[in-house]
Amino acid sequence: MYEWMKNVRQVEPYVPGEQPKDSSVIKLNTNENPYPPSPKVINRKLELEKLRVYSDPEASKLVSALADYHGLDKSQVFVGVGSDDVLAMSFMTFFNSDRPILFPDITYSFYDVWAELLRIPYEKKALDESFSIVPEDYFGENGGIVFPNPNAPTCIYMPLDGVRKILDNNRDVVVIVDEAYIDYAGESALSLIDEYDNLLVVRTFSKSRSMAGLRIGYAMGDSELISALNNVKFSFNSYTMNYLQIELGVCSVEDDGYFREMIDKVKNTREWFCKELVRLGFSFPESATNFVFAAHDRVPAKDLFEAAKNEKIYLRYFNKPRIDNYLRITIGTDEEMKKLVEFFEKYILTY
Repeated sequence: MYEWMKNVRQVEPYVPGEQPKDSSVIKLNTNENPYPPSPKVINRKLELEKLRVYSDPEASKLVSALADYHGLDKSQVFVGVGSDDVLAMSFMTFFNSDRPILFPDITYSFYDVWAELLRIPYEKKALDESFSIVPEDYFGENGGIVFPNPNAPTCIYMPLDGVRKILDNNRDVVVIVDEAYIDYAGESALSLIDEYDNLLVVRTFSKSRSMAGLRIGYAMGDSELISALNNVKFSFNSYTMNYLQIELGVCSVEDDGYFREMIDKVKNTREWFCKELVRLGFSFPESATNFVFAAHDRVPAKDLFEAAKNEKIYLRYFNKPRIDNYLRITIGTDEEMKKLVEFFEKYILTY
């Protein structure tokens, strides 16, 4: 071993869903939106000569658009390079005590990666038998809380009463609600931020806004929380948001009609697909996301995953305790989902 390697921080990295190079693949493994961004985004004429200069470090135009859209003050909005950047910044900013932070045992697998990387102590709280978060498990002493709502990969939405229970019993630490999929679910925790000054709500443009490739995320909360986030951001990188992200992000926010239409399309396809899954012998929690978390009553998930991949249909398989017989299946277009159903019919029949 080289001497310098003794000082290298070792961490097991997050493993993202596979990104195939073959454009003919039906890609249902990374929860991307199957439809393009708003026409306003696609047709926006950009002044590319502006790439010569640094972008606005405060991303004021995008912050203002998001604040107006959500009925907030600009001081209550923070933007970053995808919600992963926003969440990582939040871990650095708010989780700095000796007490462990808390998050579910089956959840977004970046949480423990950030905790390990930043040397933040943590405890995982087990989901119940139905894969639901148990609010009472988060009532003990801790250094902060983070959970997705709806949760991923389990696709389950916790009603706002459950979120409120967690907040009521954790007034002295920051509680982060990761709402990457909230547009496909129920009421957002955003309605609680004026009541709880320790609540941070995080969103992304990657799912419902069809802009995963542009990397835009944001957080909303009390102005003191947002100020603290900006202080950490400006301590090491002032220019996280570039000109393209700012301009095209604003275009997306301004086209609410298209945004709502695409959400409804995905939800309608999800409803049809879930009925087909039941017919084929799958079981799954009720989905409040743009994906379904499904297990077959006879055919192992790993076999289905590998067979589908051989047919150029990419699904997500997690070789982890409790969920190693489930597939996470992104909702694609109607045509894509029909092809998946046809594959399932043939494969399960001959298994």
